[in-house]
Amino acid sequence: MAAVLACGQGAVLSHRAAAALWDLRPIPSGPIDVTVIARSRRSRKGIRVHNVGTLHDDDRTEIDRIPVTSLHRTLLDYAEHARFQQLRHAIDAAARRELLDGRKLDALYARSHGHHGLRPLRSAVAELNGPAPWTQSELERAFLALIRDAGLPEPSTNVIVEGELVDCFWPQANLVVEIDSHEFHKSRAEFEADRKRDVKLVVAGYRVIRVTQPRIEHEPEELLSDLTALLGVATNP
Repeated sequence: MAAVLACGQGAVLSHRAAAALWDLRPIPSGPIDVTVIARSRRSRKGIRVHNVGTLHDDDRTEIDRIPVTSLHRTLLDYAEHARFQQLRHAIDAAARRELLDGRKLDALYARSHGHHGLRPLRSAVAELNGPAPWTQSELERAFLALIRDAGLPEPSTNVIVEGELVDCFWPQANLVVEIDSHEFHKSRAEFEADRKRDVKLVVAGYRVIRVTQPRIEHEPEELLSDLTALLGVATNP
């Protein structure tokens, strides 16, 4: 907020700083990026100023009362300077939080001719051509189906263990399995909270593993083998 206010009326947080505020990328080191509607305003200590002639109303918003570029404009600006893989991570984070809007992207493309971030952003978005991430309930059903088909003991589901709600629990084996719909489907704060909860359960004597869609979909035999070993279930020779 201080950086934006220092740059005058109409200034907005942008580029790497905006990506961090949108929780798409880690908080960057170095100067804070601010976009201003001007032609020759200079950067100052701690602030990297980006001059633009105009900024469409749809390209600005507020988060926690801080003026900032819209999510889609943030991705466009970020694409101008980020490495391609960094851009993909940011786009993936937005997609998994269901923040991407194809119509808004098309409108952004149409009014952003000449922007250096346009080509890399188009290329990165075009790579989002896989199946939509499964929902948590779909993954849980698929996981339980695997368990049942393999004849493994069925877990208790959505139960409280040590004051924490867990997805699957085998009390006889002190085993907790959490179903992750996607490795990056949560914000950093939620990601850290999940890991902190895992440690709490491990310290209390439970074994905790996380199961993702790729394992359920593409590695079912290996996953079942791991679960069989963890549950101590005898297998047929």
